[in-house]
Amino acid sequence: MKGIFITVEGGDGAGKSTQVSLIEKYLKDKGLSPLMIREPGGTSISEQIRSIILDKKNIEMANMTEVLLYAASRAQLVDEVIVPALQRGRIVVCDRFLDSSIAYQGFGRGISVKAIEDINSYATAGVSPDLTIYLDITPERSFRRKSLMNEEPDMIEAEKLEFHQNVYNGYKYVAEKYPERVFCVDAAQDVDKVFEDIKNRLDLIFNV
Repeated sequence: MKGIFITVEGGDGAGKSTQVSLIEKYLKDKGLSPLMIREPGGTSISEQIRSIILDKKNIEMANMTEVLLYAASRAQLVDEVIVPALQRGRIVVCDRFLDSSIAYQGFGRGISVKAIEDINSYATAGVSPDLTIYLDITPERSFRRKSLMNEEPDMIEAEKLEFHQNVYNGYKYVAEKYPERVFCVDAAQDVDKVFEDIKNRLDLIFNV
């Protein structure tokens, strides 16, 4: 039995962490046992790579180094966690996946999207989400939301508004390229309304 692979995507401040938690509760309330993971991370090796990527002391990191580190973390996660879980018929929910690399490193850093896709064709071993929930919110709105939180930004979050606008454009590119996979949700709504929209989409999969 093949499992179901769901990813949750969105820019910083889109509310991913909150919605991922609500998705987990939704699935558990249905008596299911979802495997909840994040990127970069999800394995011991991948978490070590994550700490390197997001460490603000590594400001000299080359853009291609960043691409390759994300791909390395993803390759380990796919091989060690995602593929075995899907083969066992598990529901896997991942906070970020390949679309993040296209948006952040492709559009944000200016690396060729084709190069990123080529590199990640090896990292993902052909694994692709069955459904991607994209939390759509403009950088201006998300910046206002983040300003209300007393959190120290990591290296990516600390980038200027122009970078995050490019990332936003990258997500729009992905959504337009893969409309059959990417479900767009207006993340500027209040939390409950955002999840109501997500729940309605999940009901199509899990109310059968």
